[in-house]
Amino acid sequence: MQIPANPLQVVSIKAKQIVTPDKLFSFKILFYNMFTAFFKGLTQLEDRASRQVLWTSIGLSILAFMVLWVVIATLLAETAVFDILWLEKVTDFLGGIATFIITILLFPAVTSAIIGLYLDRVAEAVENRDYPYLTPVAAKPFSETLLPTLRFLAIMVALNFVILLFLVIPPLFPFVFYGVNGYLIGREYFELVAIRRLDMAQVTKLRKKHGGSLYTLGTFAAFLLTIPVVNLLVPVVITATMVHLFEKWRQPLETGIKTVNTSGQAIEDNTA
Repeated sequence: MQIPANPLQVVSIKAKQIVTPDKLFSFKILFYNMFTAFFKGLTQLEDRASRQVLWTSIGLSILAFMVLWVVIATLLAETAVFDILWLEKVTDFLGGIATFIITILLFPAVTSAIIGLYLDRVAEAVENRDYPYLTPVAAKPFSETLLPTLRFLAIMVALNFVILLFLVIPPLFPFVFYGVNGYLIGREYFELVAIRRLDMAQVTKLRKKHGGSLYTLGTFAAFLLTIPVVNLLVPVVITATMVHLFEKWRQPLETGIKTVNTSGQAIEDNTA
């Protein structure tokens, strides 16, 4: 077995095998298309119909935040842990901090659930402005919208309570929190948008094909959802972004169009 004189040659050869020109080209297109869709989603805030949904979701989100705060604070205030007054005061103070932290961490789940009730209106506003050639989607009864929204909320709340256990390992907590929520947000937002125009089998196929893009966008959204004030705008923007990505991704699925790489060869469409 011949050993290279320079160990760096091995690293260089492996890197060339992993990062081929075609893969590098695909990554560039992936991020370009993903962030192009995101900035298009930002411009959706200029649309009157989207702003109506935005103000409604902001009002409901603030109300939900206040209710959650009051409920947790009341439970902690009514629970006597110590008989010694000063220890009880310390417990109440720490309980107040815990209330704030838990409320902030659950905020992405609550706002995402709320926007889920109005997702059709946002998606329709995007389609009317940017895809006027699409046939209208039949409006769903409120009961059909409520069920998947409650399922999504239940999953996110349950998993986020489990994630709270990782607070005892501070360096690990952000990775677990954003990783899990990024996956959930990317998956659920996309499925709620895509199911309007495709059957579930096609939605699943498309979601798996672009899983990396959805996870990246979902993690980015999860991060934005933990920033006060910004988090009030994120659900509408991410919904609009998903509509743009969905319309781009489903074209090869329906028409069989293949992406052409830098060498002029047809390759499977794995870009965003």
